[in-house]
Amino acid sequence: MPHLKIEYTANIEAQADMGTLCKALAKILVALKDEQGQSVFPTGGTRVLAYPAPHHAVADAEQDYAFVYLNLRIAAGRSDAIKKRAGDALLAKATAHFEHIFSGRLMGLTLQIDEGVQVYDAKHSNLHTVFSQ
Repeated sequence: MPHLKIEYTANIEAQADMGTLCKALAKILVALKDEQGQSVFPTGGTRVLAYPAPHHAVADAEQDYAFVYLNLRIAAGRSDAIKKRAGDALLAKATAHFEHIFSGRLMGLTLQIDEGVQVYDAKHSNLHTVFSQ
């Protein structure tokens, strides 16, 4: 972890450049440092995934409104200050990324951070070895 999942209405697909946004948000997560200057999240565990919703209804569904939902899932243990810094940085980047869409249509953007103790947490990966050297 962290895993950042982005869901968005498909009516912005042509304008959204989601691949660029995913890479930019991943770089923010990997670059975050805690109060002691240590990495907040493991590079090899960082995931940013985006999914368009081809079928959607936003607000009263009377117009072709757009919506983007970012959900960051993290394991417990980070300070409130770090979580706020992560949220503020991600929201600022996403807001700037979609500014050209906001200027031309009605759109909502939400970011939530979920933290918790996993009931079951199993992993199989060879990514961490690449980044722990």
